[in-house]
Amino acid sequence: MNDSLLSLVTFLPALAAAILAIFLRGEDAAAQRNAKWLALIATVVTFLVSLFILAEFDPSNTGFQYVEEHEWLMGLKYKMGVDGISVLFVMLTTFIMPLTIWASWGVEKRVKEYMIAFLLLETLMLGVFMALDLVLFYLFFEGGLIPMFLIIGIWGGKNRIYASFKFFLYTFLGSVLMLVAMVAMYADAGTTDIPTLMNHQFGSEGFSILGIQVVGGLQTMLFLAFFASFAVKMPMWPFHTWLPDAHVQAPTAGSVVLASIMLKMGGYGFLRFSLPMFPVGSEVLTPLVFWISAIAIVYTSLVALVQEDMKKLIAYSSVAHMGYVTIGIFAANQQGVDGAIFQMISHGFIAGALFLCVGVIYDRMHTRDIDAYGGLVNRMPAYALIFMFFTMANVGLPGTSGFIGEFLVLMGIFQVNTWVAMVAASGVILSASYALWLYRRVVFGDLIKESLKTIQDMSPREKGIFAPLVAMTLLLGVYPSLVTDIIGPSVEALVHNYDLALADASHATQVAASH
Repeated sequence: MNDSLLSLVTFLPALAAAILAIFLRGEDAAAQRNAKWLALIATVVTFLVSLFILAEFDPSNTGFQYVEEHEWLMGLKYKMGVDGISVLFVMLTTFIMPLTIWASWGVEKRVKEYMIAFLLLETLMLGVFMALDLVLFYLFFEGGLIPMFLIIGIWGGKNRIYASFKFFLYTFLGSVLMLVAMVAMYADAGTTDIPTLMNHQFGSEGFSILGIQVVGGLQTMLFLAFFASFAVKMPMWPFHTWLPDAHVQAPTAGSVVLASIMLKMGGYGFLRFSLPMFPVGSEVLTPLVFWISAIAIVYTSLVALVQEDMKKLIAYSSVAHMGYVTIGIFAANQQGVDGAIFQMISHGFIAGALFLCVGVIYDRMHTRDIDAYGGLVNRMPAYALIFMFFTMANVGLPGTSGFIGEFLVLMGIFQVNTWVAMVAASGVILSASYALWLYRRVVFGDLIKESLKTIQDMSPREKGIFAPLVAMTLLLGVYPSLVTDIIGPSVEALVHNYDLALADASHATQVAASH
């Protein structure tokens, strides 16, 4: 079973989508119910099968495990595998997807197509984290745009067409540069095999273009091309403007998947490609990444403070939290990279839960305006408790997973650049400002609005959706070694190889200068 376990996990949702497309007919209530149940069962089974990956995974082995390799077409290879950096993103994806399907129980418009879109999206996202071939990675990475484009464009809000095209064009245009870089990498290394490319030394000798000196040479150019794609995907400031629109217009489940999983592809790309393959280019542009990320933390937190739409506020908070991730990654030390990965996993649970919190009251009142609410604690005590828990986790309250990631990142960056650390630390205060301001306006106060006086508290189904998210946020907050023990050895190897590559490049430069 281990020989094809990754393919089984990856393509189980796609198989369920094919069954839905071929065998399910009609739009009556029975057909809709069957579509929902089949999608839920498929995602639950995918999660249960993915547990076998974790059960047999050996964290002390820093190489790729469960490797599958087959000849594909025109000499291309189908190659899959996971290491300590990618295995938890696979688990996060399979964990979140059943909850998003369960949260979509109220969908009534084109239910079969809705479920097919989410099942295909799961397959494509899992493929991103498992692909060990450049072409295969690119196909999965870009393929994920199509189901999300349809999810926003068909089941979204009033401005869904504008938001879906903006999302698609931003992310696609960034990836065109990445494709050009992949062609250049193949020309230079003669292979598209990712593990081989991680050990290949791309040129780092500086050269001049139109009178401009390019420090780091080919590595810097390749880094910038990949950066264009990953920075948009994360999204980093100032490439983030598609995200608030996409979140506001997307259905609740779409926002959850976007925040919990799709944003993490950018961070994963930096860890898989930028640091190991272009170490000199990474070092050259690290100050730029640091200050872009620091500005993002402060600027988007301030923008979040003045939002009137709950989803837009949480979307801007996601940009701020991703700023910590990029700072941690490019600190390029054990604490920084550990913290960045931990922050991405933690943010997957917390941001997903916050968008679900918005969805709970949106389903009842059909508005996301903060001013439309107030005093909900009087009618919805269970909702008020869960919303408070995830608000505090988002702020980084000790005892929740949100604290661990930010603390590790700040430890990592403090060793590298104290000024960036100081600016980034101010984000902790700003996040408390906008998160508690939102919570106070929605939940506390007197229940004076007539429309809210008959609002119902959370149903057992809704509580059931939040229970696993609460459990994971608490568990990782008090027992972070569940994550750090798995990622630690692989991160240590990544940082060691990065430092080694920089030392070799520096030595080569000195030798060349002496001649």
